[in-house]
Amino acid sequence: MTDKETKETKETAVPEENPVNKTAAPETEAVKEEKKSKKDKKEKDKKEEEALKEELRGANDRYLRLLAEYDNFRKRSQKEKENLYGDIRAEAVTGFLPVYDNLLRALAQPTEDEAYRKGVEMILNQFCATLEKLGVKKIESLGQSFDPAFHNAVMHVDDEEKGENEIVEVFQEGFLLGEKVIRFAMVKVAN
Repeated sequence: MTDKETKETKETAVPEENPVNKTAAPETEAVKEEKKSKKDKKEKDKKEEEALKEELRGANDRYLRLLAEYDNFRKRSQKEKENLYGDIRAEAVTGFLPVYDNLLRALAQPTEDEAYRKGVEMILNQFCATLEKLGVKKIESLGQSFDPAFHNAVMHVDDEEKGENEIVEVFQEGFLLGEKVIRFAMVKVAN
């Protein structure tokens, strides 16, 4: 190369900047600051995400509890409604049982008027048929063993011919509506 060419290249050449010069140090701090800022932002976002997840879990838990409470309320209301119908029916039937008792007493009285007796028997039979249609059953007691779930013992007698806790007399018939006792049988128990 000639001197002239060398001179031109020196004039046209741009001086290279040293990567470790005055401007590089502030850039490194800026980069560090930016990285720290990004890291802080990520941590902050992570914390917010965890807080939102915890809030979602809490809301989901409250929702599930509310759903369970509603389901329990619905089942309880349905059961109460079914029981209410049975209770009202039992109360209505219980109100008519004294009529049954009076018809039995009327039949027990001696009378010479056979037509009168036949009429009372027909009324009693019709009354019993109506009770059966309603699902009411008479508790069989006479000759049975005493059961406090169905019987109310009002008298006790010692009788060697009868068995232990055997019912020897029924003072008032007992009745069941389905499986529910609507009136206990009043009985006399032997031994």
